[in-house]
Amino acid sequence: SLLRELRDAVTPVSLSGPDGASLSATVWTVDSDRQRLAFDVEAGDPQLPALVESDEVTAVAYLKAVKLQFDLQDLVLVRSARATALQSRLPRCIYRFQRRAAYRVRPLDRSAPVARFRHPALPDMMLSLRILDVSIGGCALLLPADVPPLPLDVTLHGVVLELDADTAAVVTLRLHHASSILSRGPGLRLGCELVKPNAGIDRALQRYIDHTQKRRRLLSLD
Repeated sequence: SLLRELRDAVTPVSLSGPDGASLSATVWTVDSDRQRLAFDVEAGDPQLPALVESDEVTAVAYLKAVKLQFDLQDLVLVRSARATALQSRLPRCIYRFQRRAAYRVRPLDRSAPVARFRHPALPDMMLSLRILDVSIGGCALLLPADVPPLPLDVTLHGVVLELDADTAAVVTLRLHHASSILSRGPGLRLGCELVKPNAGIDRALQRYIDHTQKRRRLLSLD
């Protein structure tokens, strides 16, 4: 089954609740007899308590070119001396979406690109979020722990992407998933899709991606 493929590949699964709480986990066990599913989670993740209290959690994962999405119910947190597991009822159905092929590039550390926009729930709050990676189809942003969470599937209008001194664009983004990135400190990784970018934006992003790849290759030769 698809759930066992996720387990065997140790594929990251993004879990998110309706209130914005989210974290990254991996499938630990799939128990068809008891109709239970268990995820391996970080015991100290600050998002965990709120997620356990959610009535329904949405899970998103990627297997090669396919996006998988399913709902989780009846969540129970199980702790032991060696691990922490988040259990749920087996999902009734799993939705499959073909993932758009797009090469993602991480910006060079020295460029520090950002996305600027107003918080959708707090219009007086202007955000300036670090861009973690970029593709023709979207980008990933870093939401600091002290910033109120953004609701999933929200559409963000008038987002200014400032990639470098020569590349800036005003775009519309749709937030698809959020996950914890403990390796980078507290905060959430926001996966965003570009909504109907025009040809000029596509060309600007492609130039930036090509330029960043070339710069990274040159730096690796130093």
